[in-house]
Amino acid sequence: MAGALALVTGLTAPAHAGVTTTPAVVSVERDAPAVYGRAAYLMDASSGEVLFDKDGGERLPVASLTKTMTAYLVLQVATPTDVVRIKPEDVAYAEDGGGTTADLRAGDRLTVGELLYGLMLPSGADAAHALARTYGPGVEGFVARMNATARSLGMNDTRYVNADGLPTPDGDGYSTARDQAVLAAHALRVPLIKEVAGTRWHDLDATGEHRSYSWRNTNRLLGTPGAIGLKTGFTRAAGYCLAFAGESDGRVLVGVLLDESVSSRRFSTAEALLSWGSARQSA
Repeated sequence: MAGALALVTGLTAPAHAGVTTTPAVVSVERDAPAVYGRAAYLMDASSGEVLFDKDGGERLPVASLTKTMTAYLVLQVATPTDVVRIKPEDVAYAEDGGGTTADLRAGDRLTVGELLYGLMLPSGADAAHALARTYGPGVEGFVARMNATARSLGMNDTRYVNADGLPTPDGDGYSTARDQAVLAAHALRVPLIKEVAGTRWHDLDATGEHRSYSWRNTNRLLGTPGAIGLKTGFTRAAGYCLAFAGESDGRVLVGVLLDESVSSRRFSTAEALLSWGSARQSA
């Protein structure tokens, strides 16, 4: 991969112009990597320069990329050492909804910092529910705050319906590759999110407060030297999704792929886009 890919803290929030809902392709060079997903976006997080845009303004479901907003919002209102008690409804929500889980056990008491690993690595819907329930207060209140936060970040083509991205009987939420790239840039300015997203596996020993846990990151891009998260996602409606980031020559690049039909290809495509974007800026 051209240049070292390692996200640094303190990146400048990207410029974000008004978002339209009309799909468009801009700043796509003829030598850019092939992108088979329905939408993709790559930007320089420091300058806001768009490097690649394939239908980046099209509203689409984003599956578990939703959990990035959950992590971001929780850390606006809670501290990592706050303790959350897992309730039976948190466990049942993930099991009944068919979502991925962190295998949390009712009665366990985990800190917010620990729960973020369960949220982001195995993509635990149970962890998302526990955090939203606690810091909404109530899941509905938390979702309302997610949407308000999205507006404050300029994510004008985003609507969340829950804290995890699972389909609901009343329909899915939606966002765009562009909006999710903006969120990624903001979220990765938070040191704990950067740390968690870049962790390949995380173990918790049993204590008097909780049983032992072992969580492995679903993000295979982390196998690329220097690359960092950010978040994977999948539902039948959303396809395979990925938010990703890296740095080369002091420039932070963030990108998003939505509705890829082949799981492994989202990681190889992200790696290719980061390499291409780095080479393009260095030329």
